[in-house]
Amino acid sequence: MTSTTTRPPAPEAAPATRARSARVVLGRVFAPVPSEFLLILSTALLLTGFGLVMVLSATSAVGTANGDAPYEALLKQAVFAAIGIPLMLIASRFSIGFWKRMAWPVLIGATAFQLLVFVPGVGIDNDGNRNWISIGGLQAQPSEFLKLALALWMGYVLFRKQTLLGLWRHVFIPVVPVSALVMATVLAGHDLGTTSILVLVVLAALFFSGVKLRIFVIPLILAAGGLVAFAVTSPNRMRRILSFLDPVCSDYYNACYQPLHGIWGLASGGVFGLGLGNSKQKYDWLPAASSDYIYAIVGEELGLIGCCVVLVLFALFAVGAFHIVRKTNDPFVRIVAGSITVWIVGQALLNIAVVLRLAPTLGVPLPFMSQGGTSLMSVLLACGVLLSFARTLPARHPAAPPARTAAAPGARPATR
Repeated sequence: MTSTTTRPPAPEAAPATRARSARVVLGRVFAPVPSEFLLILSTALLLTGFGLVMVLSATSAVGTANGDAPYEALLKQAVFAAIGIPLMLIASRFSIGFWKRMAWPVLIGATAFQLLVFVPGVGIDNDGNRNWISIGGLQAQPSEFLKLALALWMGYVLFRKQTLLGLWRHVFIPVVPVSALVMATVLAGHDLGTTSILVLVVLAALFFSGVKLRIFVIPLILAAGGLVAFAVTSPNRMRRILSFLDPVCSDYYNACYQPLHGIWGLASGGVFGLGLGNSKQKYDWLPAASSDYIYAIVGEELGLIGCCVVLVLFALFAVGAFHIVRKTNDPFVRIVAGSITVWIVGQALLNIAVVLRLAPTLGVPLPFMSQGGTSLMSVLLACGVLLSFARTLPARHPAAPPARTAAAPGARPATR
């Protein structure tokens, strides 16, 4: 009878295992990223840098005339960019499971943050809209973060109900009540522009979730009816809508002042522009030249070429983001990525349409480029979510070469 003995593991096994684990971790960190990741990241950084240059150009002259430092507005915007870009890269490392778990907490936190605009001493009125807060000398627009929060929450809820979306009651609850409550916090501050973007986010989420058209139309009608009713009941908004419908725009000193100076700035730029820093409208002729109407300053100083560059960058951003929607196998990723893309690209097109007088003045900023720290940070965080989704795309494996069939023994090779 023979006995077997168990040998102790070699002392080199543990270090070898740790070395292999370290190589695996490093391999994941330095693994090549998909082309969609690089496309979204590069266009976001280019648009942000372009925006910083245009904010400096649009604000330096008036700031100097008012006795302020010419670089003050640039430095404020650059601080938010310096915070937002690292946050974007950090967000790109989070997993899909993390974003699913954070859907409800982020929406609740963003809504509570928005409610601060109604706190006396904290909320600020601006041109009849109460959508800003001031804490410790720092101003912020909380409604900007609701866009990302609502996109994440819609994606999570519709993902959980994927098998029930054929029934209208499962689409209606809790999507319509919760999203209506979130929009009500913005509408209560008379901010129709941000509310329009939130409606766009909800409709995009329903579309990318695969909801049947007959169910999709009901929220669309409700949203359109609510926005029309809110616009009609506001004399200020009705004046802007009527001035947009007036081809001559005769009310120069009131509702037509800003739209006319914006279109004049674009027209004076021509093809090549007046040169960077040579805008005339920015000398206190064009209101909100560095924020809502910064695209007019781009057209005036850099001409048609500069305007086309901005459009091309947004188009490349959309291509990279929609590739995520097309390639992903996760419904949550598809819904959230589609909603974020429609939000950013749709808001950019709406802002440009306002500057071109193709839409009434709504007060929505140009993503990445308009002056405004909270707007820039919310867009960069949304890009971080897209980048984290891009990392999860299925890898493309090269097609295997066709297998050679074995030749029969004694067969001669074929000759041409």
